[in-house]
Amino acid sequence: MYSERMSTSDRLIESTRELLWERGYVGTSPKAILERAGAGQGSMYHHFKGKPDLALAAIRRTADELRATAEAVLDGPGTPYERIEAYLLRERDVLRGCPVGRLTMDPDVIASEELRAPVDETIAAIRERIAGIVEEGKRQGQFAPGLDGAEIAAAVLATVQGGYVLARASGSPAAFDAGVRGLLSLLAPPVPGQEN
Repeated sequence: MYSERMSTSDRLIESTRELLWERGYVGTSPKAILERAGAGQGSMYHHFKGKPDLALAAIRRTADELRATAEAVLDGPGTPYERIEAYLLRERDVLRGCPVGRLTMDPDVIASEELRAPVDETIAAIRERIAGIVEEGKRQGQFAPGLDGAEIAAAVLATVQGGYVLARASGSPAAFDAGVRGLLSLLAPPVPGQEN
């Protein structure tokens, strides 16, 4: 399942990431982690203090990966609108959901300040980056001067996370796509000569 060159600790982290996404914290047992990682019984405790320590490493890796993916798109080429559009339209496994968003629905993760911290930091960083792009767009005259960058960033993240929920509930990515199209139409810069 995993590369022969992948270290045991990496296999344990990757297994835990997958299981947290699929089963949540409570449903992710040390036995399931070891089975999926193809690791021996003492491996987890050799590399980690226990399940909470391993879960934290897995959550950090998931959060860092999501943040890097988002920043690569948001820091890419194009106008502020085009970069937000690229973020909203980037390829996602909509029906599987967001691995970080899923963590926010896990009561055991949310109850632990330590496990919740990477999730909070990642969401805050993406929200802050989008808010900065909106402010940049306002300075360029691309977005209405009355828009609040922080509020628009919150709306963008709410559209993505809510879109996952709607798509999963309906069993179709169409609900996610409709939410994204709706938000983009509200943010679209006015076409010259068509302003009211």
